[in-house]
Amino acid sequence: MAAALPGDELVAEADLTATRAITIRSTAVDVWPWLAQIGQGRGGFYSYDRLENIIGCDIHSADHVVPQWQTIAVGDDVHLHPEIAMDVARVEPGRALVLRGEVPVGTAPRPYDGTWALVLRDGPDGTTRLLMRERYGYTRWWSALILEPVELLSALMSWRMLLGICDRAERAPSATARAAA
Repeated sequence: MAAALPGDELVAEADLTATRAITIRSTAVDVWPWLAQIGQGRGGFYSYDRLENIIGCDIHSADHVVPQWQTIAVGDDVHLHPEIAMDVARVEPGRALVLRGEVPVGTAPRPYDGTWALVLRDGPDGTTRLLMRERYGYTRWWSALILEPVELLSALMSWRMLLGICDRAERAPSATARAAA
């Protein structure tokens, strides 16, 4: 089993866990602002905006850090869609952002309890390892019939998001350079 990450304890008995990661040639201080501003109506998800917008998400991924989107706290909503949000369950500025909730399936009972964790770990030579973990605890017998096929799409979207964050963090001026200016 993979090492524990912040938020794993929120869905202790996960039926489905997916962990993805990327190494970014930038410090955690420089990557964090991109995580802090994620969400619909904020910085977007740095993924396939056109694909997300086909289903009405109204996503517009930012290409720069927006100061007014840098405040995020436990209890805030991070919207995936104008009508669908996850709750901010944990914030460790510069280290971890954990969201919790589920995407409703029509009027059916809640099919799962889920978390989405974005975790930064210092790497060698000023690099940062960005880990993304989804955990789902099924609450209905039919939950796997929905979540496991959707996980394939989630893998594609998540990988693009990791690349999008990496690209933005690596090309933006570093915090050290901004402080020196």
